[in-house]
Amino acid sequence: MNDKTKADIIFKDFWRENERFADLFNTVVFKGKEVIQPEMLQEMDTDVSGVIEFKQYKETIARTRDVVKKSAYGIEFVVLGIESQKSIHYAMPLRTMIYDALGYLKEYQDITRKRKKEKKETQEEFLSNMRKDDRLHPIITIVIYYGETLWDGPFSLGDMMIEMPQEIKDIFIDYRMNLLQVRDSSQYIFQNEDVQTVFEISREIFEEQFDKIKEQYRNRDIKSELLTVIGKITDSKAIIKQGLESKEGVNMCKALENLENQGKQKGIEEGKLEAAKVMIENGMDLEFVAEKLNLKKELVENFMKNTKK
Repeated sequence: MNDKTKADIIFKDFWRENERFADLFNTVVFKGKEVIQPEMLQEMDTDVSGVIEFKQYKETIARTRDVVKKSAYGIEFVVLGIESQKSIHYAMPLRTMIYDALGYLKEYQDITRKRKKEKKETQEEFLSNMRKDDRLHPIITIVIYYGETLWDGPFSLGDMMIEMPQEIKDIFIDYRMNLLQVRDSSQYIFQNEDVQTVFEISREIFEEQFDKIKEQYRNRDIKSELLTVIGKITDSKAIIKQGLESKEGVNMCKALENLENQGKQKGIEEGKLEAAKVMIENGMDLEFVAEKLNLKKELVENFMKNTKK
């Protein structure tokens, strides 16, 4: 079966379920306190594109967030967003800050469109198209990093700055992002079983703790949906294949056997490619070598190109 699914779509779909979304924020942001209630969450438009305009200057910025929901909090609401990241992004704090700022800009522009139709009471209201008591709603974003290696990028806007003298550092307004790393997620205990399962198994696959997973999940079936998510996180084609082909739960031990077999096959293929390289460098014909080792010619060519001294 060819896997035509995209990781970002799989991740977005997983986090759209309110119980998972709420547990993520309650565990990571609110330190286990049940602040966000699943039944109070509402889906929001993920498009935060906006127009920035100053006198003669105008620029449009197109941005779409991964998953955005709002939750009632008292008589008002808070906006909650998730950004999924498979690779380390060395400008992620800036990128996340821009997403949040565009969210505030979008709400501000909604307010000004409404206020333009109303009579202005003061010069200040006329200037800003806002009333003195108009307020924006807070935006809280979590960046989920699914990569196998630990994050070595910046955690805040300050981490992206040049070395600052203490006088500047004291007045610099920093922006720190809420980063959750799958590889470093053992510090969290999620109450939602799906979320706990996905992070726990993915983390242990990264650490090659296969025996530990087999022992813990020996008598448990894993939802096919969760297998697909785990497979996308860990780049495990064997697990993705089982997740996509199964409509019911799948035994994790069987899934891991397929993963280990995939690893063995990968090792055999890499060994063949290394042998092919040596043979070709010693004057043998590329097509002949590929045929004898049962390798695709294009695969050998790419390997030779990528390992060229």
